[in-house]
Amino acid sequence: MIAIDYTQLQKELNVPKKIVIIPHKNPDGDAMGSTQGLCRFLKKSGHEALVISPNDYPSFLKWLPETDDVLIFEKNRKEAQKKIDDADFIFTLDFNHFSRCGDLETPLSKAKATFVMIDHHQQPDTYAKYTYSDVDMCSTCEMVYHFIENMNGLDTLDAEISTCLYTGIMTDTGSFRYRSTSSTTHRVIAQLIDAGADNTNIHESIYDTNTYSKLQLKGVALKNLKLLPEYRTAYISMSQKELDDHNFKKGDTEGFVNIGLSMQGYVFAIIFIENKQEGIIKMSFRSKGEFSVNEFARQHYNGGGHNNAAGGRSEISLDATIKEFLSILPQYKEALLNS
Repeated sequence: MIAIDYTQLQKELNVPKKIVIIPHKNPDGDAMGSTQGLCRFLKKSGHEALVISPNDYPSFLKWLPETDDVLIFEKNRKEAQKKIDDADFIFTLDFNHFSRCGDLETPLSKAKATFVMIDHHQQPDTYAKYTYSDVDMCSTCEMVYHFIENMNGLDTLDAEISTCLYTGIMTDTGSFRYRSTSSTTHRVIAQLIDAGADNTNIHESIYDTNTYSKLQLKGVALKNLKLLPEYRTAYISMSQKELDDHNFKKGDTEGFVNIGLSMQGYVFAIIFIENKQEGIIKMSFRSKGEFSVNEFARQHYNGGGHNNAAGGRSEISLDATIKEFLSILPQYKEALLNS
């Protein structure tokens, strides 16, 4: 773990500052929950704070308390650039390399503000003056709770902050079932509920949002599921046409990668999703046991993340990407069988 010098940071933040808060590209529940929860805390502490997301995010997250004030960089580049240029502090949450920010990478690399990083992914970069990094933490939202605690700010917890943080912890732990969920996580969740987070409403707002086209798309994923029992591996592929035919919207394939991993005896699951607009094949990796998909993604697909959950990308065709993956897999046969 890398810890922040809270005494020094509190000295720097003892007067109102202009603060920008950045999640990674294609932000998920943990990214938006942590940024919006931190944003409200900083506002209540007297600062001028704003979340700037590199691009848009799923509609099932747009009920979060600070959503109306989130600035989307890809839609408001000029305004967002000015906010970054004028910022005294920039907080980067749920990522640890500027490369994870899409088109925001260049503006951030040129920014004059003081950087604060709060993140739980492996191998953090060194761009931040203040870095809070802990790969054993279940979510960035739990880290934001501890950040607020160490800034002596728990008395500011309200229903809005708690809702944001509960959302990110819930989504990044698979509703508290992943190995990273600790007893401390549950104690934090209890504090958030006591402060006003409505756990039932949050769960329904995230998970009970299916549309007919989204359920049909899940049917396509199930149809495309391929099993490789000799490697204890399962994968799903989804072409751009299949997405378009089912009115795909951002976030519709969330969780599909776990379909393969839910099968008894399988320890490695992958989903390949074609994105013709960006000219890439987006990949999500999940594993059980000791097999590190973080290392696999870093080694082969310019990606990374956690030991059991990671992402990557390929710039060749969908068919070629799958063919390449199948050619790589035999190198990991022993590790997969022993995982």
